[in-house]
Amino acid sequence: MTAPARSGARLVALVCTAQVFVQIGAFYWPALLPQMMRHWSLSNGEAGWVTAAFYGAYMLAVPVLVTLTDRIDAKRVYLFGVGCTVVAHLAFGLLADGFWSATALRALAGLGWAGTYMTGLKLLADQVDAKMMSRAVTGHAASIGISGAVSFVLGDQLAQAFGWPLAFASAGLTAAIAWVTVALAVPGRPPPPRTTGGPALFDFRPVLRNRSALAYSLAYCVHTLEMNALRGWGVAFLAWVASSNGLQDELLSPTVVATVLGLLGTLASVFGNEASIRFGRRRLVIAAMVLSIGLGLAIGFVGALGYWIAVVLVVVYGMVIWLDSSSLTAGAAGAADPARRGATLAVHSMLGYGGGFVGPLAIGWTLDAAGGASRLGWGLAFAAVAAFIALGLAAFVALRPRGLAGDRAD
Repeated sequence: MTAPARSGARLVALVCTAQVFVQIGAFYWPALLPQMMRHWSLSNGEAGWVTAAFYGAYMLAVPVLVTLTDRIDAKRVYLFGVGCTVVAHLAFGLLADGFWSATALRALAGLGWAGTYMTGLKLLADQVDAKMMSRAVTGHAASIGISGAVSFVLGDQLAQAFGWPLAFASAGLTAAIAWVTVALAVPGRPPPPRTTGGPALFDFRPVLRNRSALAYSLAYCVHTLEMNALRGWGVAFLAWVASSNGLQDELLSPTVVATVLGLLGTLASVFGNEASIRFGRRRLVIAAMVLSIGLGLAIGFVGALGYWIAVVLVVVYGMVIWLDSSSLTAGAAGAADPARRGATLAVHSMLGYGGGFVGPLAIGWTLDAAGGASRLGWGLAFAAVAAFIALGLAAFVALRPRGLAGDRAD
């Protein structure tokens, strides 16, 4: 292995390790959602708002923070984001006492994630070669996926052993480890030279005119909507199915299922990116979206029939959702103008987490509109998500994005 390759591999390992420690507490809230809804007497809609606040803040902040990495070192923006995450988790554990404080602190965590997720990817994109780029994206997504999966069962176990406040506060401490790791071990990079006569920093029109990048980003929007609807409400759905069928203390509790789902979903994402390279990126994305529409229409109605039926459907549904995750982000990054890659990833993230904001709300609002948790309510809630995927699929097909260098032609 040549020296640049070794250096690139080391950078990928350091950033991915840091992302594990940042992400580990991200899903303590959905893992503890049934408990917190009872503790604070939250309606389905209010619970949806607390969940969605994370993604809403991300959506608003990411165009600014990620685009700034086209002008300043991505490491500096990354450290700002991790710092916000540290404060948000620690304060949630120490200060949160109901709907409004929880919503505000989850929004601060979303701001932190806006300065962490895509800026970590941009940090890698700026310093690894094109050959390593697609797999660096996959490794980055895998590290986040694994830690996010573990956060469900870890948050549940910490809350049972020490109480929910300590569970959330501990996530602030792991994020602090990530801050120190990146500050001391990841090299900085001089900002790129400024050019005269080019588009302004926050002029996103050149990004929106890039049909291939836009197609991947629109698909990512509905992909993240669906992913966060399932991650935000999956534990609550499984807990309702278990309760309505008179089951207690099942071998696979809802939080364990969510962890298994996250791990298998991460493997599916890695497999999906390799499949995109071998069989065609556009073909893989279309197949994943068609399958997810079918499963979304079925999961709420059929899953309510029995706990183990619901478990199988949730895991399979999640794996299909995750299948095109890395493929979409790698597609947008690879289709971007290198000089506008930060802005392209900003738009990609903004659209993605705009969808992530809508997904949990769609589930909560539909449940309340249907009279609460029931077979009909859950069926309609997931069907509403499937309708959004159908719209995204139509946009993706119409824009006809191109594949990346090294992909098999569609």
